[in-house]
Amino acid sequence: MRVAVLGAGYAGLTLARKLERTLPDDAELVVVDESDSHVVQHELHRVVRRPSLADEISVDLDAVLDCAVRQASVTAVDPDAGTATLDGEETLSYDVGAVCLGARTAFYDLPGVRAHATPLKRLDHAREVREAFLALSGGRVVVGGAGLSGIQVAGELAALRDEEDADTEVLLLEQESEVAPTFPESFQSAVHEALLDAGVTVRTGDSVRQADEDTLTLASGETIAYDQLVWTGGITGTEAMRDERPVVRADLRLGERTFAVGDAARVVDSDGEAVPASASAAIREARVAGSNIAALVDHLRDGRGGFEPRLTRYSFDVPGWLVSVGDDAVAKVGPTVLTGRPALALKTTVGAGYLGSVGAVENAVDLVREELDVAVAESELDDAVLDEE
Repeated sequence: MRVAVLGAGYAGLTLARKLERTLPDDAELVVVDESDSHVVQHELHRVVRRPSLADEISVDLDAVLDCAVRQASVTAVDPDAGTATLDGEETLSYDVGAVCLGARTAFYDLPGVRAHATPLKRLDHAREVREAFLALSGGRVVVGGAGLSGIQVAGELAALRDEEDADTEVLLLEQESEVAPTFPESFQSAVHEALLDAGVTVRTGDSVRQADEDTLTLASGETIAYDQLVWTGGITGTEAMRDERPVVRADLRLGERTFAVGDAARVVDSDGEAVPASASAAIREARVAGSNIAALVDHLRDGRGGFEPRLTRYSFDVPGWLVSVGDDAVAKVGPTVLTGRPALALKTTVGAGYLGSVGAVENAVDLVREELDVAVAESELDDAVLDEE
């Protein structure tokens, strides 16, 4: 019996590691991903300012998985037939599978945006954003979209500007009335304040309608000049999912033989609520999917037919939210909103904890060590400034 995990992002890697522990010994587990490494996506923005972090947030899949790992692009999935097409030609059949392919950046067919903007989904994107920014001589960088990714890259660019003593405006543009529009009001307010403190120009209630090489036309009709455009304006499905993110219910079942986990789908939880796309939700969904896949595998191996097992239902419940803004961070834990060093410490702990949970202990240690080195350097700088005063 073959179980396939398609994609090795947060959902796929978490799910694969759980299945390694719970599947019977005679079940074949195969993980398929277009890369041979897993990237900690919520830390990707930091590579824009600190390229050395690329090593700490990249995890070799063969080092943390004991199952078969195939490096290939999943270009189509038939969730009822139990097949996936790899690299447009090879067919991989499975008895039970999970689509964990994540999502792509959505450009919404806005004229010129795809051609002139850089998204932030891969390490290469982070490097491209950095190189383009450092090549500027003043001017304006526009970050389109003030979700968590847009907030974080805007903060990093503002901090990089300050480190380089440059004269570049970082403009964060959001079509909704507030930054972090899907999050609680107290979190939004703290994030907005942190962005302003970091020197980011925040503009809400307007959006890009088209772009050419150096000008954006906004929904309001205004045109603004720009020198660099970074696009984090939303997500859409992958090629394998026909550019869609299908809706799945709380058992995460997409078809007769297939589950969908993480950003690859729009999940409706056991309370009937839409689940926001996030790393924390993907990881928790993967744990539910793991239980359901193991139960379905046991049922199929039994061979007696009859009713399928009762599947576990996912309930959206995360302890809080975290976002970094340059050298600052904002955390919401329950009703409490934290900023500054407590939030930064919490973010480091969460990042290292995740790396440890997927078996990348050395990466976790290196991440904490680098964060401590940066904190010490900043503390010494603060002391020097105080001495001068």
